[in-house]
Amino acid sequence: MRSEGQVRFVTVSSRVQMAAAAFVVAALFAFVGTLGAMSWSQYRASSDRVLLAEREHKVADSEERLANYRDDIDEVADDLQRRQKFIEDMVASLPADVIVPAAAEADTEATATVEKVSMVIPEAADLAKIEARQLAFVEGMTRFADERSSRAAAALRTLGLNPDTVLRRAEREAMGGPLERLTTGSDDDLDPRFERLGLSLARMSALETSLDALPQVKPANTRLSSGFGFRRDPFNGRGAMHSGLDFAGPQGTPIAAASKGRVSFVGRRSGYGNTVEIDHGGGLMTRYAHLSSFKVRAGQQVEAGTAIAAMGSTGRSTGSHLHFEVRIDGRAVNPRPFLETAPNVLKEIRSASARASL
Repeated sequence: MRSEGQVRFVTVSSRVQMAAAAFVVAALFAFVGTLGAMSWSQYRASSDRVLLAEREHKVADSEERLANYRDDIDEVADDLQRRQKFIEDMVASLPADVIVPAAAEADTEATATVEKVSMVIPEAADLAKIEARQLAFVEGMTRFADERSSRAAAALRTLGLNPDTVLRRAEREAMGGPLERLTTGSDDDLDPRFERLGLSLARMSALETSLDALPQVKPANTRLSSGFGFRRDPFNGRGAMHSGLDFAGPQGTPIAAASKGRVSFVGRRSGYGNTVEIDHGGGLMTRYAHLSSFKVRAGQQVEAGTAIAAMGSTGRSTGSHLHFEVRIDGRAVNPRPFLETAPNVLKEIRSASARASL
């Protein structure tokens, strides 16, 4: 090293050199491993979509389907019964607000199958027509679910949320139960067109459930006294981060749940005083602090607008008010955009979904 015209030498022992090299190699492997995991996750997601598309492409055309009818009409009838049960079970599981759209016209391939079966095997013509109607219904429902998913994803983006992140959180939710294979054929296989419908409906449900869980009701009908972000701390006068919104009001003012969910905590927290926390699923939680009394218990399910507590001044507080927080995966986010934007967004998307169902 050269310093002020003088040259100095620093000797690094072989042990130190080996340790440094090992550290660099370990860091490199960690980076490559993380990058590899991310790449594999993205590849697997895209790979699954490609495989499903390839399977749809290989679905029997009209000539092959005609051969199936010719070989064993009874087996075809059994397949159609299984498909019908799949459709009926699927319709029964739809959300209450979904009005099943009218079936679209059968596609070209299905129409060709009906014509060929009717000409070659007249006694199977009715079965071919049933199959064509089933496939047209499945195709129409898939488009319907994809359109609702697109609207829900757009609404989430309007609120500053990433739909893909929301879906990944939904996949991490606790779930389980015995494996019940879905099948539409005699060989325990699922027609890829039916499988795509199931996946489209699952995506629609996850996105719309996440939308419904967003804070959309003002928790206290009083004035906003302090916003989210940096402010002067009311106790020591120094700069501090305020992780929520404060609503000032009289002692005992009713406090409402901002959205539906499960009450995950009722009790005292340091600095917050009497606190209620509600888990809305998908990593979303709302917190209500400085309360004077509780009206719910842990584990209770609540709807948006349900009275959960009364305003107070417990904990680190200078007067009667509600401290309201929204947390996603434990990180505090500004509740104001949700309370101001979510009601209009949800109203619009529900109206659009209702119009699409008619």
